[in-house]
Amino acid sequence: MAFETSRDVLDWYERQERSLTDEFISNLPWHEVRDTPIDEKFIPVLLYMRDVEVLTEMYHEELRRTPTGRDPVIAKFMERWGIEEVTHGQVINRFLNEMGYETPDDWQRQTHNNVTKTYHASTYFLTSLTNLLGSRFTATHMAFGAIHEMSTGQAYRKMQEIAPHPVLSKILAAIIKEEAAHTHFYRSVARIELAKNETAQKIARKVIDTFWRPVGQGSLARERTEYCIATLFSGDGGLDQLDRTVTQRARQLPGFEKLTKTTTRFGKICTEFLNSRTATAASLLFSINLYALL
Repeated sequence: MAFETSRDVLDWYERQERSLTDEFISNLPWHEVRDTPIDEKFIPVLLYMRDVEVLTEMYHEELRRTPTGRDPVIAKFMERWGIEEVTHGQVINRFLNEMGYETPDDWQRQTHNNVTKTYHASTYFLTSLTNLLGSRFTATHMAFGAIHEMSTGQAYRKMQEIAPHPVLSKILAAIIKEEAAHTHFYRSVARIELAKNETAQKIARKVIDTFWRPVGQGSLARERTEYCIATLFSGDGGLDQLDRTVTQRARQLPGFEKLTKTTTRFGKICTEFLNSRTATAASLLFSINLYALL
């Protein structure tokens, strides 16, 4: 589907029905969650996914301080995007609780409090730089977001594939559908903005080649990011799937024809993590030291 303006993209997005409605969530067979065990190594992955989703509130607030976030079309998208992402995190947290991994009532506040001062300082610097560049940076924001959303969607798909669970699979399928709509918005607006001029393309490509990191890295501990990626993508065909569904799709954006950053970065993480003798799910469950899980 081709769009001529960002308004066209927003109109399309607003026609998409939500998957994780209150009715859908309440009708899930929560009482059956414990009937099917899940490998303990996936618990840190679910915790990571949960925390990334609820930190969307922080990312949203950061973007609102930039010309991109003040664009009326993008701001309207971000309002719904933020609600949907936080809901993803809340539903994942409920699944963990129903599975028997209890988390504190204030886990969302704790997640925000655990974001480092270094992250906030670097974000302040980048926001200031963005304001100097003005709307020329919108293409970068949208391309960055597209890659994040594509990789997030593939992480959920991979989780669904290698950690089958009847209730979790229903949750992940609903999340994947909403993430796909987010991806389509970001990619479509990125394509429109990047096509406007070569300067926007050069800025976006330079920023992503230099600064792009997997979603969540920086705001969350690096070892958590690496554990999540290695657990999901280090198996047979994992990196090839990521290359096809993320890197090669990103290359279709103007100015991104030879992009390799995402596949290279994920591949390096998988290799280095698997070579580490301490890379076990059991050790991570304790080393994260965020919550007392039962």
